[in-house]
Amino acid sequence: MNAKLLALALAAVLAAPTAFAVDTGRMNREIKQAEFYLKEFENEVSRQRGGQKMIWRSKNDALTRIQALRESYPGNPDVEKLFQRARVALMKSKGEYTEVDPAWTVYKANEENLRKIIAAAGQKAWDDLVAQHKDEFLEKAFPAPDSAQVTLDELKDKYVILEEVQYPAHQFYGATSEYVAEGKPSQGWWFIDIAKRQWLGPYEAVKRYRRNVDSSMQDVTKWKLLGRITDLAAEIPEAGENKVGSLQFGWVVTPVALMVPDHVTAWYDANGEATGTYAGEDQVAAIKDGWYTVKEIPADVTPERLMEIFMTAIKEKNFKLYQDCIDPERRKTEVAEDLVRYHWDLHQERFHNEYVHATFGKAKISVIKGFDEGNSLENFFLDQKQQDTLKKIEGQKVEEAVVESRALTETGKQLGSPVEHRLVRRGGGRWYVVDYAPRF
Repeated sequence: MNAKLLALALAAVLAAPTAFAVDTGRMNREIKQAEFYLKEFENEVSRQRGGQKMIWRSKNDALTRIQALRESYPGNPDVEKLFQRARVALMKSKGEYTEVDPAWTVYKANEENLRKIIAAAGQKAWDDLVAQHKDEFLEKAFPAPDSAQVTLDELKDKYVILEEVQYPAHQFYGATSEYVAEGKPSQGWWFIDIAKRQWLGPYEAVKRYRRNVDSSMQDVTKWKLLGRITDLAAEIPEAGENKVGSLQFGWVVTPVALMVPDHVTAWYDANGEATGTYAGEDQVAAIKDGWYTVKEIPADVTPERLMEIFMTAIKEKNFKLYQDCIDPERRKTEVAEDLVRYHWDLHQERFHNEYVHATFGKAKISVIKGFDEGNSLENFFLDQKQQDTLKKIEGQKVEEAVVESRALTETGKQLGSPVEHRLVRRGGGRWYVVDYAPRF
């Protein structure tokens, strides 16, 4: 071996780390510190029970320390054990995953098909309404006719289409009515009268559509409106009581129909029960009936199965079944029913935007009122006569079940930690959902 190669080999040997170069005490301290943070991270992950968090308190401390240990002490068995534990904890922190069943998302395809049917019916209804009044339309909405040059008699009962009615953004209370303003001083103003049934009927119809048909339609901010000119008013088109602008003349428009393009068309129906309907509304119930995989609740339903039915009712937009799942004690007044409908809307949005399915754990059942035949410890000390006496004096037995749900996304990922739902059974009857508001 020549001198140059010998020098290089010697330099390599001297530069290589040896067991004698390791400060064992320091290494052990660093391993213990890293393990402390790893345990904290593992405990955090365990508490989430399959859910994911935005911020983990100990994650970065644990991972950076273990990374440094593995780079400093390659091959050390204690370090390797920490590394493997960290890999497991890190993967669990990303959330649990489940293989996706295609049946979970059938409800979305059904909803989209129904949306297309109602949207097509709505477009046809809109076109028909416009055609009925084709000879009575203003040529264009803007600039609006100048009230200094055109009289009300010339415009009254003519029709106009307003393409971007911004409600509730442009809503205001005026001296003569409640309006939505559309326009500006340089182009003129339209004041859409929303205080009367001609607006309220179609508006409520659109809300029914959103509740019963189409969760993809979020709160509408811009409407397309077909209206009839009925008056001229001088108003300050500003929200709030302290108006600082000047009076503006605007043509008052009474709504005839509302449209949300690609979704729904609704119109005023003076003879209808709700004074408003949407195109295709009479078809919805029959179409949806063909979707339903569950139509009634068995008398002997278990808490776990009731929660599955409750979820199915929401996904399949079966509002009546949803109501039947809920404890009648929570639905006694109209205010209570309004709250049930409010949370129905929230559930619809979540199953459209956040998760597509949920799985349910085994129910934990306890007696919260009355005699508990299942309490083997107490009943060990009571004879049959004493037990019968307690049954009489303690009244109707009320049982509570707690069932945990785990929400799953379209990719099968668990969303958040498990959520508890409470159910009740009175006098050995049927189970009902008490906590109908919590998310899954």
